Amino acid sequence: MKIGVPKETFRGERRVALVPGVIASLKAKGAEVLVESGAGTAAGFTDAAYTDKGAQIVPRAQLFADADVIVQVRAGEDLAGLRSGQAVIAFLDPLGAPQTMRKLAGTGATAFSIELMPRITRAQSMDALSSQATVAGYKAVLLAATHLPRMFPMLMTAAGTITPARVFVLGAGVAGLQAIATAKRLGAVIEAYDVRPAVKEQVQSVGAKFVELPLDTTAAEGTGGYAAAQDESFYRRQREVLGKVVAGTDVVITTAAIPGQKSPVLITREMVESMAPGSVIVDLAAERGGNCEVTKADEVVELNGVTVLGPTNLPATVPYHASQMYAKNVSTFLLHLLKDGALNVDREDEITRETLVTQSGEVVHERVKKLLADSGNG
Repeated sequence: MKIGVPKETFRGERRVALVPGVIASLKAKGAEVLVESGAGTAAGFTDAAYTDKGAQIVPRAQLFADADVIVQVRAGEDLAGLRSGQAVIAFLDPLGAPQTMRKLAGTGATAFSIELMPRITRAQSMDALSSQATVAGYKAVLLAATHLPRMFPMLMTAAGTITPARVFVLGAGVAGLQAIATAKRLGAVIEAYDVRPAVKEQVQSVGAKFVELPLDTTAAEGTGGYAAAQDESFYRRQREVLGKVVAGTDVVITTAAIPGQKSPVLITREMVESMAPGSVIVDLAAERGGNCEVTKADEVVELNGVTVLGPTNLPATVPYHASQMYAKNVSTFLLHLLKDGALNVDREDEITRETLVTQSGEVVHERVKKLLADSGNG
């Protein structure tokens, strides 16, 4: 079994799918690891570091020709070059781009989408969405602190007392909780809200006050612990109540994303205009339209003195540790799939079944098949 690690080609991507530290565990299972020259450079991992751990450095064309399994962070135009008998493991965005999965199936390759990893105990160490969200939540706070024209902590100095910044985190998933913890370490006063009332204790445990809204949240939690999409009347009532909290906040960090769907608008233009000049919004849902009405993906928007940031790939800005965590997720998943030196695609196993998108020329994942059928491309 040859596992290939190409250099990432997705715009702005600096992570690498496998780091030198995980190669020994794969070699112990009988796998060879091929790494494209320079694949880890942007993340801080040299070719020499890979060869020291037993990997082979090869040109890109040879890697794609020889590898049985291609592991990437974000698969790009390389998908068209895959072949029958080959497998790919990466963030594939199958729920957001199901037509691309149809084209991928046409290559005959077997594709596993890492973001479809089920949220079950057995798969926790393979959950790349969570590991990368941890990085995004951390970096979002640092980004906000950089743009905010004031400091986060309360300081008592000879020049007077500095009051702490007020931070409001919308969405208390992995990214939100990490944002709360990071803002707390910097000394801010934090409030947080999530449509799922069950996360109240988690929010309080990392140092924030949980904002409770008089809304019916009975159906707020979907499968796997993710937030479920609500109807527009729910979001309208939610915005009305949140407006008062947002107006008194220095920093808002939004993280509310629904897998495969457009991000719900939680912060309207009017809410942005109600904030004090110098305030900052970091919208981590920007890739799917954003939680803020004025967000533009990968742009900085200024509105009435308020700065709105829409980063779409913050983990790539912390590539060393983001790669380290992703590599652990992917290598653990690979070890789960490897049996007797070959890839064992056991669709009776929940982890394998839920991440498998294409096999033998067909789209086999039920949710992706339904999306294709609903769009008339089934």
